Amino acid sequence: MSQTIFHLAFPVTDIAQAKAYYVDGLGCIPGRENPQAIILNLHGHQLVAHLTKEPLTRQRTIYPRHFGLIFTQETDWEELLDRAQQKQLLFREEPKNRFVGTTLEHRTFFLEDPFNNLMEFKYYRHVEAIFGSYEYTQIGDRK
Repeated sequence: MSQTIFHLAFPVTDIAQAKAYYVDGLGCIPGRENPQAIILNLHGHQLVAHLTKEPLTRQRTIYPRHFGLIFTQETDWEELLDRAQQKQLLFREEPKNRFVGTTLEHRTFFLEDPFNNLMEFKYYRHVEAIFGSYEYTQIGDRK
C-alpha cells in the first residue's frame, strides 16, 4: 500500500537559521539544501523552507494561517512538547486542552519560528473528531 506524504513550502529569510530551528530545535531530519532552500522531514512529511527577501510580518493572532501535525499517540505529542520546552522554542500559545469533556477534546500548543511561521501540534482524545463529529461546529478558539 502506498503512503501519501504532505508537502508544505514556506518562507524564511535565513537558511542557516531555519536549519538550526527546524533540525536542532524541532527535530526535523534535514534533506537536500542549497543557498535558496532546504528540505526538511517533519515526522515523515516534507517541509521546504524557501529563502525570500520579502518582509515577513507577524500575524496578530494564530488565525488564519498556521500548519502543523496531529499526533495519533499522546506520547508522541508529549515528546514533541518536551523537546520544544527543553530547546526553549517560542510558544505562541502554551499547551492547553480544548473542548474538554466533548468528543472534540484535544491537547494543543502553537510554536512560532524565527520567521513568524506558526505551527500547531494536536492530539485528539477521540480519533473520530479529526475529520468527523459533524454534529459539532466548533473549530479552533474563534467565537
